Amino acid sequence: MNNDLVLWQQAIEHLKSVIKSKDLFERWIEIIKPIAIRENCFYLSVENDFYQDWLDKNYKSLILTALQASGAPMELKIKFEVVRPCDSVSSMDQRTIEPEPPQKRPRQKSTILASPLNPIFTFENFVTGPANNFAHAAALGASQAPGRAYNPLFIHGQTGIGKTHLMQAVGHSILKKPGMSVCYVSSETLLNEYIDALQKRTIVDYRNRYRRADVLLVDDIQFLGGKDSIQEEFFHTFNALFDSHKQIIMTSDVAPQKLKSLEPRLVSRFEWGMVTEIECPDFETRLAILRYKLSLTHVKLPGDVLTFIADNIKSNVRSLEGALKRTIAFADLNSTLILTTDMLRTLLKDQLSNERQKDITPDEIQRIVVDYFDLRMADMSSKKRTRMLAAPRQIAMFLCRKLTMLSLPEIAQSFGKTHATVVHACKTIQDRLQIESELRNSVKHLVHLLGRDSSFINL
Repeated sequence: MNNDLVLWQQAIEHLKSVIKSKDLFERWIEIIKPIAIRENCFYLSVENDFYQDWLDKNYKSLILTALQASGAPMELKIKFEVVRPCDSVSSMDQRTIEPEPPQKRPRQKSTILASPLNPIFTFENFVTGPANNFAHAAALGASQAPGRAYNPLFIHGQTGIGKTHLMQAVGHSILKKPGMSVCYVSSETLLNEYIDALQKRTIVDYRNRYRRADVLLVDDIQFLGGKDSIQEEFFHTFNALFDSHKQIIMTSDVAPQKLKSLEPRLVSRFEWGMVTEIECPDFETRLAILRYKLSLTHVKLPGDVLTFIADNIKSNVRSLEGALKRTIAFADLNSTLILTTDMLRTLLKDQLSNERQKDITPDEIQRIVVDYFDLRMADMSSKKRTRMLAAPRQIAMFLCRKLTMLSLPEIAQSFGKTHATVVHACKTIQDRLQIESELRNSVKHLVHLLGRDSSFINL
């Protein structure tokens, strides 16, 4: 047997021990075929451009490590080449490496018609909680009975909370079924390919590409708003797939009825099936996500570190994972240090600062303040100046100034007051905080109720 082939088979065994997921291994590694080693470069064949790009970006270093662990020289490079199933390897390559012995190959499970799915975005890697369990159940149902259960499925929610993950998890699940085809595409790609098809006069090919899919996954559908031609095209594609009982799944940052720039006939079709929302995860879910992500690494972190991150990074899962990655990198590079919350505040200060400025409005601040002081919302804009009303109102203005990005005039407008009134309120509360411990404790508690870190306003 050729030495190159032996090396590759040993590397494959190494990769099997590293990649624990059988599905990931079959999807991205088993499809690779060795060609030859020439001029210190191992040429590997894949069947299409998607595999080539994805492997080059995501698995190249892992495969190189496996080859080196199997005895390959450290300077060896690898290169992925597209070899269609109907193509043949060059005669030189045939001489360089022995052909594999005949094997009974398993039937191809599926076909990916557009962009490849992220191998991490599976149901197994999706952490559920009260904020996403209904959407998870709907996606699971769609994957088990595509085209029959929850069709179309419309998942909405703010950026970075798992919509794409859940949608692609359906794709991964369906790809395990024999003979199924999945087409995942962003609305931007959908539009760009449509424009390209019009210019090249290949619109029929464009239509066939999406209408022959068993499952169509469209990410960020809201970006088709205001673009009449592509909406018309997608309307007919939607109808063709729906009438053929093919599964359609879409994501958006808002619910269908809020897609004002989309045609009403499209919006109405989006509401035919199941519309479900993913909300921001609660503390317990955030902590579970962090524990799961940490378990996939070799780094150990104290429990209070994860608790601190979960307690302070609340806006979305993407930010949560970003904070964890930064913390893991710091801990890995400074293994002799014991991480403290003060270190974390410094390490994550940019993210923590952004968190306190995100998704908080004067109305929310006013509502927390009036509940705390047992007042009415009308008291926040009242002309009465009694101490019982004035002090809480000043505290609310102070918190608006510290916890939002609003200008002084914008804050004043939300209270029905003048710019000068807000300036006076902020100065008054700031001065009182220096000498009144009871007020300091009250403001700290209010900041905590608002889900923010009081250290950023020097309390």
